[in-house]
Amino acid sequence: MQSAQEAVHGTQHWVADGDICLAVWEKCMDRPAGSKVVVLAHGSATGGRGSFDLQVPGHPSYSLMDFLAHQGYDVFAPDVRGFGGSTRPEKHLTTEEAGADLNAVVDFVRQLRAVEQVHLLAWSWGTQYGGQFVMVHPQKVARYISYAQMHANSPDLVSRRPRLETFKRTPYLRITEQGWKLRFHSLTPDEVNEPVVIDAFAHAAALTESKSPTGPQVDLLTRLPLVDPARITVPTMLIHGQYDDVADLEGLLPFFTALPNPDKQYVVIPGGGHMLHLQKGHARFQHAVAAWFSAP
Repeated sequence: MQSAQEAVHGTQHWVADGDICLAVWEKCMDRPAGSKVVVLAHGSATGGRGSFDLQVPGHPSYSLMDFLAHQGYDVFAPDVRGFGGSTRPEKHLTTEEAGADLNAVVDFVRQLRAVEQVHLLAWSWGTQYGGQFVMVHPQKVARYISYAQMHANSPDLVSRRPRLETFKRTPYLRITEQGWKLRFHSLTPDEVNEPVVIDAFAHAAALTESKSPTGPQVDLLTRLPLVDPARITVPTMLIHGQYDDVADLEGLLPFFTALPNPDKQYVVIPGGGHMLHLQKGHARFQHAVAAWFSAP
């Protein structure tokens, strides 16, 4: 583990895959971490940097990328097409297209750092395209974390179903800065949130996500299940916050039970909901992530 006083450096990469250009944000210490490589797959709201490298003045602990870099990892957070700095095609994004983007990024990282495998953490909708990627390319993944994974009867998905036709009508919607704040509160008590963190996230999201893809919502509302647990053969952790309105034990235990690799864990972290890594329980979450990736 590196000293918390050492500087973490960021580097912007670009990965070309046909007519798609993917933005990939990297954080590491002065010397790249070699074989200790982590890729972070974002969800359906914000891209990789906005999701995992939020910089909050006076509150430096909320960046998962900085935390992992201080643990000695070389950390990469891509934006799949339609998000952040990546190409935004004028059509509905599919989960399979996001999985192809993730595969292109993982291959880029493996070549860049001369490693055969990466550790992978996927969040929310990322667990769907990330899970599909692990199903097809298990040889590229050393250890996998499925964070805040949804299931067909997730309360949040049930509440979104009346909006399905809206999502189908247009490939993108605009979310206001106030709208970005709502995700912190669903089924989650106010005491696990820090207003300064919510404000920082909402402001950054409004700047970087001028329009948000609706394709992920269409897939989540009409196509689940998208991942077959029997084909997730790598060591896998399922983790979520106690108040998550997407992930819950009742809905995910059958998935967890069906995972064939005996090296698996199911972890519930107090002090957070679907935005756990940006809520009061974030430190417990970070340490659970690092412990899983560093397991012998």
